[in-house]
Amino acid sequence: MREPVELRRQRILAAVESRGAVRVSVLATELEVSVVTVRRDVEELTRAGRLRRAHGVARAVRPAPPAAENAPAARRAGQPAEGGAVALVVPERHSYLYEAAYGARPVLEEAGFRVALHVAPQAPGAERPLVERALADGARGLLIAPRWRSAAAEEADHGWLAEVGVPTVLMERRPRPGSALHALDVVCSDHWYGVHLAVDHLVGLGHRRIVLAARDDSPTARSIRAAFTEIAAARPEVADWSVALSSPGAVPGPRSEEAAARDRAPLDLAALLREHGATAALLHGDVDALMLVQNLTEQGVRVPQDCSVVAYDDVLAALGSTPLTAVAPPKAEVGRAAAELLVHRLSRPEGAAGPVRRIELLPELKVRGSTQRLAHAPARASAEAPARGPAEALAGGAGGTGPCAGSRPEMNV
Repeated sequence: MREPVELRRQRILAAVESRGAVRVSVLATELEVSVVTVRRDVEELTRAGRLRRAHGVARAVRPAPPAAENAPAARRAGQPAEGGAVALVVPERHSYLYEAAYGARPVLEEAGFRVALHVAPQAPGAERPLVERALADGARGLLIAPRWRSAAAEEADHGWLAEVGVPTVLMERRPRPGSALHALDVVCSDHWYGVHLAVDHLVGLGHRRIVLAARDDSPTARSIRAAFTEIAAARPEVADWSVALSSPGAVPGPRSEEAAARDRAPLDLAALLREHGATAALLHGDVDALMLVQNLTEQGVRVPQDCSVVAYDDVLAALGSTPLTAVAPPKAEVGRAAAELLVHRLSRPEGAAGPVRRIELLPELKVRGSTQRLAHAPARASAEAPARGPAEALAGGAGGTGPCAGSRPEMNV
C-alpha cells in the first residue's frame, strides 16, 4: 500500500529538523522514493513555510536559539563550541528517535558542546563503525540509541559498547539485567505505563475485547508487546485479547519460508477484529496505525463507531483523516534528559565517577477522535472478579511473531 503524501512529508520534516539540513538525494534514498518525488515535496513544504530549499538541500526553518547574555562571544558569533564534540547516534528512518535527538541538541550546544550526528543504516552492527569514527575524530561523549532489531543484535553490541572509553548514555534502550551494559546511564520511556494508559482508557469506555497490532523489531516494540500481554491478562474486565504483527517484515531474525511468507502478508485487521469480536485496537507505531486504519475504512469498518483505535508513538497520529487517540512517549524530553546527564558527566569531575543513573519518563495519553464509549458499555468489573489462570496467560505470550491470544468466558460485569 502506498504511503500517504502527508505522512511522507512529515517524515521529511522530521529528518530535516533533526539534522538541520539534508540533501534531497539522501532523503530519496531513506524514504525509498524518487528524487523527483522528494523535490516536489520539499517545494510544497517550502511554499508552506515549513522548510527552506537551496541547491538540492532541504534546510530547517527553526530560528537559532537566543544567545545567553553571559555566553562567550565566540559562541554567540556561531563559532565552534569550546567543550568539544559529542557523538549522537540514531537509526535511519526513525522519526521517533529523531525527536529525541532534536531534544538533546539545544542542551548540548548551550553547554558548549558541538553535536556530531551520525545516522546508522539498517544493516546489523552499523553503529559500531560510526562510534569508532566519532571517537577517532575526538568525540568526548556518546548519546546512542542502537537499533537492536533482536536480542541477539543487542548481545552483539554489549562488549564494544561497554568499553568505548568515554561517558555514554543510552536513549530509549534498557539493557538486559546483568549484561555488560547494565552499568551504563540510561534514559527511557516507561512503555509499560504507556500501554496501561491505553488499555485503561479503552476499558473505561466499555471495551472488553481488545487487539494489539505491534511491530516486533525494536526494544520499544518488544516492551509494548510484553506489557500488553501482562496487562491484558491481569485485567479482569478484558474478556478476550490478541497480539498480531502490525507490519509485513517487522520481525527480526531468520525465518522459515512459511513464517516469512506469513509475515510479508499485510495484516487483515478487520478479519482479526471479527475473529475475536473485538471493538478496540492498540496499534504500534504511527505509520502502521494510520495505514491499518485506512485499510479498515476501505473494508467498511468505521473508526471509532465500529472500532476504537489507540496509536502508540504519537509522531504522526494526529494527522489521520480521523485524528488518532495516541500514547505519547516524551520523545524530546528523553533526548533532553539524556543530554543533561551526559553534560553532568562531562562537566563535573565528581559526575564522571558518580553513581550510574536510570531515568524513566512517563508517557501521556492524548485523546482525540478515534476512541469513543461503546454502546451499551458494561460497568467496570469489581476487584473480586477472577483473574486469568496461568495456562490462559501463557497462551497469550508476546514472544511469538504471529497472532497470539488469551481469553476468558464472558463475565457479567
